[in-house]
Amino acid sequence: MSVLLLAEHEQGQLKAATRNAVTAAKAIGGDLHVLVVGSGVAAVADAASKIDGVAKVLVADSALYAHPLAEPLSALIVSLAGGYSHILAPATSTAKNALPRVAALLDVAMLSEITGVVSPHRFVRPIYAGNALATVESADSVQVVTVRPTAFDAAGDGAAAAPVEAVAAVADPALSRFVSADLSKSERPELTAARIVVAGGRGMQSGENFHLLEAIADTLGAAVGASRAAVDAGFVPNDYQVGQTGKIVAPDLYIAVGISGAIQHLAGMKDSKIIVAINKDEEAPIFQVADYGLVADLFKALPELSAEL
Repeated sequence: MSVLLLAEHEQGQLKAATRNAVTAAKAIGGDLHVLVVGSGVAAVADAASKIDGVAKVLVADSALYAHPLAEPLSALIVSLAGGYSHILAPATSTAKNALPRVAALLDVAMLSEITGVVSPHRFVRPIYAGNALATVESADSVQVVTVRPTAFDAAGDGAAAAPVEAVAAVADPALSRFVSADLSKSERPELTAARIVVAGGRGMQSGENFHLLEAIADTLGAAVGASRAAVDAGFVPNDYQVGQTGKIVAPDLYIAVGISGAIQHLAGMKDSKIIVAINKDEEAPIFQVADYGLVADLFKALPELSAEL
């Protein structure tokens, strides 16, 4: 039994989600090989080789993989799949795009966003917006699995680096091409990797009022998030969204301001270590999951909180 794990990286840096997925792979057992795909990714491969539990790093370094298009990436993974019992990846946008295609090409089931490993063929995954956990089992010869990073601890570095081996690029299916990318830039931490998240909802009333959250976030070194209601209202961009249809986060501290706590939002943040809620409605569902709740007008509470900090 052996596991092939697709590494997630960006701008020459190995992303933390890869380390979380390594922990899941180690729970499955067997030899763990990490696949690094991209262009100019030697530093990423070196970082992956140092993770505890990694037996080998495979590197596909080619201009073809400069951008993680699903079709060429899937073709590469399928070409390597013959020697593996499991193909894993952290449940990021890249893997969510590519791995279902891999499963289809291999004619096997797709197991998405697992949060637990029961055995090599049995996994736990959330359903009904996280209100229930399903234990699923697959009899397929190859298990294609995405891992919810927030459900697993990050693996640390090992005593010795694993060997790094180059693999050749495969023919481009030529079904898609990269046109452009519009990337949001911020000096704040990335939302899914931040230790502290300050999030606002419909109660913020406008995008201009988010400066109240940003002042607190900058003091705490936190990321800024939002509910879908705030995003749909145009208060903030889509990449701020936390929830079932946004980003899944599990920071050490999550501060929810003016967020009622709809089931879809709770699905994206209820695994946070400590949850603080500020809402003027004492019946708001967010208080059911909050460790600390403040029933107050956020426009009075936030300036006071900022002044105290």
